[in-house]
Amino acid sequence: MRLTDAQYERVAPLLPIPRGKLRVPQRQVLDALFYMAKEGCTWRALPAEFGPWHTIYMQLSRWAKAGVLARVVNELQRDQLAALELNVLCLDSTIISLHADGTGALRKRGAKRSAVRGAG
Repeated sequence: MRLTDAQYERVAPLLPIPRGKLRVPQRQVLDALFYMAKEGCTWRALPAEFGPWHTIYMQLSRWAKAGVLARVVNELQRDQLAALELNVLCLDSTIISLHADGTGALRKRGAKRSAVRGAG
């Protein structure tokens, strides 16, 4: 899924004003987001046509923290221009097994030895 010109024009005012040189255009970042939402791929599996995956990840991360992504998605869904379902996956730590050494537990120490020096 890629944004049409009409969709992009609708959400462009919601995007922050870019500072400095953009390595990846904002429209391309949004297209990468929609591609990932549709295909369910990992960041590293993002096709090179969208640009460096890490650059896109960092841009989307900044937008998410600033609330930009929520505004963009709401605007697109308002008139049903795009049908997106945002889900969050949370792993409960009880399903992940970890060795006791990895939990920060104190090491068991052996019995204290008395200092016995032989006569010599």
